[in-house]
Amino acid sequence: MKFAFVFPGQGSQSIGMMKGYADLPVVRETFAEASDILGQDFWAMANEGPAEDLNLTVNTQPLMLMAGVSAYRAWESLTGARPVFMAGHSLGEYSALVAAGCLTFADALSLVRFRAEVMQQSVPEGTGGMAAVLGLDDDKVRMVCDEVMSTHRGKSLEPANFNSPGQVVIAGHRDAVLHGMELAKAKGAKRAIMLPMSVPSHCSLMNHAAEKMQQRLEQVTLQSPAISILHNADVQSHTDAASIRNILVRQLCKPVRWTETIHALASAGVTHVVECGPGKVLSGLNKRIDERVQSLALTDSESLHQAASLLG
Repeated sequence: MKFAFVFPGQGSQSIGMMKGYADLPVVRETFAEASDILGQDFWAMANEGPAEDLNLTVNTQPLMLMAGVSAYRAWESLTGARPVFMAGHSLGEYSALVAAGCLTFADALSLVRFRAEVMQQSVPEGTGGMAAVLGLDDDKVRMVCDEVMSTHRGKSLEPANFNSPGQVVIAGHRDAVLHGMELAKAKGAKRAIMLPMSVPSHCSLMNHAAEKMQQRLEQVTLQSPAISILHNADVQSHTDAASIRNILVRQLCKPVRWTETIHALASAGVTHVVECGPGKVLSGLNKRIDERVQSLALTDSESLHQAASLLG
């Protein structure tokens, strides 16, 4: 039985998201470690809010990192079973890098906070946007983006997340996104929903942020990962530090190829994909992507013990 661990990113946070892990000392210890490093009480934020603080990008990104890492540490303390692959959705890729021993937790916390800051700074508030297009195939979404860009000179609209068949997120300038939503519906999309995110991730509007991220990554030591990680931007594994830095830079302005990632895991013989962290967003996507894999979600200590009994 082969299994893989996947880590969620921004959007899976919610008030009370770590309460189900409160009985596991290693989880509380991981949050305490992170809070000491960043000088904030993230345990209280995760479980009590307020929502405004929880959803602030500079808080959400380190918070989701510590949620994923603490859940994986709890798995390690419970069982010695190691996944054959890892992957993370967008920000979740950093959780995978820590879990695989490529990046220290302290360095990752600093990196993701910096990542959040430069992403927010790159696009003025209200300028960009992201929308989920449902019920339209990938090629038609690409055509929508191309058509909008041909009529909105100087504006950007690109596929940002290929999340599952029939679910693609588009990102770019806000007026281009709004036009893209209407055009997608005219071409047969069931729905097009503006997402509550001010930062248009995984598109060319993040090029400036990517340049800053490249400089910051040069200051961080990266080890060869002990577990293979499939990266968002190319659905490949990388082992040397230069290649990993490069793929993390590309990740900011290239789409998340999640559908291909799950297909690749299934083709490699993975039978179970375990979502490590709060929520079940990725598990929901994975079930729609490839019927060869069974999805599990470690949402609390009970589900952690159940998964350990099955896979450990």
